[in-house]
Amino acid sequence: MNNVFSGRFARRAIWTAAVAGIAAPVVAQQVAPAPQSTPTLQVVPVPPFVPNAPVVLPTLTPAQAAELAPILNEAGFAQGLRRVGDPVPSFKDNDTLVRAALDYARAVHSGRLAEADFDPNWGLKPAAYDPLPAFAEAVKQNRVGAWLRDLPPPWAGYDTLQKGLATYRQIVAKGGWQTLPAGADLAIGASGARVAALRKRLAVEDTQVAATGDKFDADLKEAVIRAQRRYGLNPTGVVSSGTLGALNVPAQDRVGQIMANMERWRWLPSELPAKRIQVNIAAAVLTVFEGDAPIASMKAVTGRPGNETPMLQSKIHSIVLNPPWNVPTGIAQKELWPKGEAALKAQGYKIIGTGANRRLQQQPGPRSALGRYKFDFPNNYAVYLHDTPSQSTFASFSRLASHGCVRLEKPGPLAQLLLRNDPNWQPEQINAALSKGDTLRVSLQPQDQVSVYLLYWTAFANANGTMNFRGDPYGWDKDLAAKIEKRSAITAAAVSAR
Repeated sequence: MNNVFSGRFARRAIWTAAVAGIAAPVVAQQVAPAPQSTPTLQVVPVPPFVPNAPVVLPTLTPAQAAELAPILNEAGFAQGLRRVGDPVPSFKDNDTLVRAALDYARAVHSGRLAEADFDPNWGLKPAAYDPLPAFAEAVKQNRVGAWLRDLPPPWAGYDTLQKGLATYRQIVAKGGWQTLPAGADLAIGASGARVAALRKRLAVEDTQVAATGDKFDADLKEAVIRAQRRYGLNPTGVVSSGTLGALNVPAQDRVGQIMANMERWRWLPSELPAKRIQVNIAAAVLTVFEGDAPIASMKAVTGRPGNETPMLQSKIHSIVLNPPWNVPTGIAQKELWPKGEAALKAQGYKIIGTGANRRLQQQPGPRSALGRYKFDFPNNYAVYLHDTPSQSTFASFSRLASHGCVRLEKPGPLAQLLLRNDPNWQPEQINAALSKGDTLRVSLQPQDQVSVYLLYWTAFANANGTMNFRGDPYGWDKDLAAKIEKRSAITAAAVSAR
């Protein structure tokens, strides 16, 4: 089945790059927004654990205290929990040091937000985590350092972000990059000061670029194409406004973007199902995993700003063939009812009910908004994966265009892949059912039900470790930074009151 999909991937080391949507860089592209300031993430982690009854904190030996303090100082910075220039924490006594270790453990293991901080569309939340019992056991066994080092997410995608954070912090420390001036598009044959500035800018992130010279030659075109792929843009080799906007996002904002995505990795469980489907909402790409290795990728269309595709975790339990579309009330009122009943009926819509209770259902068929396939999984957002009769959007580099559900470029091969172990639903039977036109729900066998993750990655590394960035179409990077900033202030107040 794999040959019907676009993209092949290496094993475990790069699966997180694949989920981010970079198996085939061109597939994952979208137009970057204009430069804008991104708040950086604050120092103080999630609020300290406040028990209902007094808790006796472990007493560290002098050797354990001497080991723990420098680890906390270094790890908080390396894990993106402290910013450049923030004061190095000091620990006046045993309890201060222990509480700092517990605060760090919660922050790096499951993030810095409290339950109330999560946006309603952030349906993927970390499990409750109290590090005290494990910390106390680590103290008892004299393995505090090893315990701390095991706390961050165990995923290659997180590790590559951590390395990217160090790289981009070094870029910032060296002055970042200069803003490129606006002007006419730059392409092969151009020359002058703007080309010289472009070379210098590209060389900051791309060691293959000669930083000097004012000629736009074939080598510079290839460098522009590499940059466009890193930023999810149409790799034309021509520097137009979209490319200029991506290149002009400040280096410090890229640092903040990396930190935001590291935070989201902390919301994932420490173990993921070996068989799963993952969608990078921001890059509009779906990746299939089997045996914990990415085996296939396809383009997707995700929600436009204002109709965001939520982050969530669920499990696909069935596939609907020839699905009707029960039109949500909001979409019907804003987009469909104004067309008039006659026009709607001509487009295959059925009006169900009367008066204020009437609703619209688009009948199955070639014009149905859901196409021929719908992949169902339980969730609180009424979203699903589905086919679409409109294929033109898949050719676009900006594929945030749905009402929140995820449209698939190749739903047929995906359905065959999920049903391959069911003798009653081999490709011949599937095609026969589709041709007949009746609506059928095909339940997956319990062992074939597959976990699905809808994730929002705007910064990730590809197979060779090169950082890739996408726009922040929903503003969730900024929202996350602001929420951490606010939670940090609350935490700081609680710490000072101890």
